[in-house]
Amino acid sequence: MSEAAIELRGITKTFGSVIANKDVNLTVRRGEILAILGENGSGKTTLMNMISGIYYPDEGQILIDGSEVVIRSPKDAYKYKIGMIHQHFKLVDVFTATQNIILGINGDKYNVKTASEEIKKISDKYGFIIEPEKKIYNMSVSEKQTVEIIKALYRGADILILDEPTAVLTPQETDKLFEVLRRMREDGKSIIIITHKLHEVLSISDRVSVLRKGEYIATVNTAETDETALTEMMVGKKVSLNIERKDPENTADRLIVKNISCKNAEGRTVLDNVSFTAKSGEILGVAGIAGSGQREILEAVAGLQHLESGEILYVNPKNDETVNLRDKTPTQIRDLGVRLSFVPEDRLGMGLVGNMDIIDNMMLRSYKKGHSAFLDRKQPKNLAENIIKSLEVVTPGATTPVRRLSGGNVQKVLVGREIASNPKVLMAAYPVRGLDINSSYIIYNLLSKQKENGVAVIFVGEDLDVLIELCDRIMVINSGRVSGIVDGRSADKNEIGLMMTKTQEKGREQ
Repeated sequence: MSEAAIELRGITKTFGSVIANKDVNLTVRRGEILAILGENGSGKTTLMNMISGIYYPDEGQILIDGSEVVIRSPKDAYKYKIGMIHQHFKLVDVFTATQNIILGINGDKYNVKTASEEIKKISDKYGFIIEPEKKIYNMSVSEKQTVEIIKALYRGADILILDEPTAVLTPQETDKLFEVLRRMREDGKSIIIITHKLHEVLSISDRVSVLRKGEYIATVNTAETDETALTEMMVGKKVSLNIERKDPENTADRLIVKNISCKNAEGRTVLDNVSFTAKSGEILGVAGIAGSGQREILEAVAGLQHLESGEILYVNPKNDETVNLRDKTPTQIRDLGVRLSFVPEDRLGMGLVGNMDIIDNMMLRSYKKGHSAFLDRKQPKNLAENIIKSLEVVTPGATTPVRRLSGGNVQKVLVGREIASNPKVLMAAYPVRGLDINSSYIIYNLLSKQKENGVAVIFVGEDLDVLIELCDRIMVINSGRVSGIVDGRSADKNEIGLMMTKTQEKGREQ
């Protein structure tokens, strides 16, 4: 099937002085999977939000099956059989799958028995695995995503938009999702995927459309392109997509974590007898399904998490003396001479202050060193300007409040500041989340350079292909436990995926 399911003609959308989309023309065919690519701020999500009724275009036309339509709300979108599955799911945790699927529907379709029968038909048709009466709060990320997709199909969607659908899935879960999407394509559904993972784009899509700075660049057949060509279309110039991983040299134990355990605010154990060693001159990757304890491990080392048991030992490179960091505050850790940097998952909540400008956020690292009421802004200003230039931060200037930057540019400022502090241990939680591929590779190579400089780097990531390409060793976390530590050079992606989901009595350390 090749007829157009949806056409966008001359779509323009502005937010104040910012042009999010400018005169975009795009066609999605019946029975195809179309990938949408672009750098951060290229207008991908804004464009999809206009199709799904969250935004309304300032100019242009939207045509469904050749007829112009007006979409002013998600309800209008469903009327034209359009459904969007957002990266952050729109589900009620205390409701069951069935209750979430029928929520907001009037008439016979709201009947739970009738709904359950219809859900079973949809599941059998496309190969979904779902427990209709299971509560959302008991579901994995993959199960929640399944509920969202079925919810769209239950409402009659023939055009589905998926925003970063594989961001937190294991390789096995991604494969299952792609199998379902291919069945939906065979059934004549039109599927639009927004993703940063180029290898997945090449695997699942029929065509790829590229946006750059809010403008439509081109659409190409997936079979006739490759990662390099797509990246050059996105950024408008030739870029390197190679991670410069060198073999570790002169490694030494820098951080020794022994049998640490901790509980969350509800009293549930989130770390259970975790042990590992981070060495100078290497990158230790941390893999696991979201919420498996990655954040708690880094926060415990940084002095932000109370431990029930265990030790966190820092080996000072100057004199080989060992310091126990357990339950020390960040200030106490710094006062002990421990040179530790932490790029947290929560950029503005824990890393930077949104209302402060970039220069002042640089000063957060050093303001307590001063002995005068008058702080010197010259060095922080130089640092801010250097980060803006070297990491290609898109900003009007160094005095711009951080909250006005896009998420990807906020991340660049945070990573740049922590690296500039010359740490001996650098911990980074999802440092490329929200970054386009060019910016991501800048960060990967910055981390590699830190390793070459003798820093012990701990990298928590989502993309297993990147973890294998970047890291010297990879520690796999499963439900708060270490299920294994593998060599990055010989690691198998599918094996890691199984370790992320299956309980193993004994991990293997290399």
